[in-house]
Amino acid sequence: MTSLYWHTCGEGKRDLVLLHGWGLNAEVWQSIIPRLSPHYRLHLVDLPGYGRSQNFGALTLEQMAEQVRPLLPPQAIIAGWSLGGLVATQLALTAPEKLAALITVASSPCFTATERWPGIKPETLQNFQQMLSNDFQRTVERFLALQTLGTETARADARQLKEVVLSQPMPEVPVLDGGLEILRQVDLRAALPQITLPFLRLYGALDGLVPRRIAAEIDEMLPASPSVIIEKAAHAPFISHPETFCQHIVNFISDLAG
Repeated sequence: MTSLYWHTCGEGKRDLVLLHGWGLNAEVWQSIIPRLSPHYRLHLVDLPGYGRSQNFGALTLEQMAEQVRPLLPPQAIIAGWSLGGLVATQLALTAPEKLAALITVASSPCFTATERWPGIKPETLQNFQQMLSNDFQRTVERFLALQTLGTETARADARQLKEVVLSQPMPEVPVLDGGLEILRQVDLRAALPQITLPFLRLYGALDGLVPRRIAAEIDEMLPASPSVIIEKAAHAPFISHPETFCQHIVNFISDLAG
């Protein structure tokens, strides 16, 4: 029997579920837990196949969301970073009755660049997939380095991400490959207007994986969804700018009714 790692902590009355990105695990949130735990009940999740949630194998986006869905507390606010943002968005589309709000962090409904859409070049993702089978630890490290590129604290931020990866069991190659396949293939743009939940989007101004131009594109699709671009941040704004990041979360949730 496989089961998700799910750790709950914090003092608040509202439930905030945090979903990490590709290659990582729930420990990635450690630097913001002290800032958020006085306000919320935090639910720290290792996505299927990652960290302590072992023996799942490669899953589709829909299958990943279905593993998380039954464990959601009633009327949870779900926040997903990068790949976790896709999982959170999928849950907002398929189980909106279980959620009170959606927050995505450095995430995109379509990670792959096209002629008219900013994102990651398809060949970049394909290269990472090919490299995985040769030297998967080095491949993960290179992907993590891309996430902090350009920030004033890039080296320290990359080191912190690497420590998070190494602190827990490494995902198996098929799981990592499956995650890259989701980033390469999934396109939720057409479905986004179906989201009726309060929806906050946070971006890093220097993000090379989810370019800031995506914020403006989605602003047009979803005029009711606020977007925030954190200056001098890249793909992991909660690591490089934890106070600013947490303040935006707190402000958004405090504005929710009830």
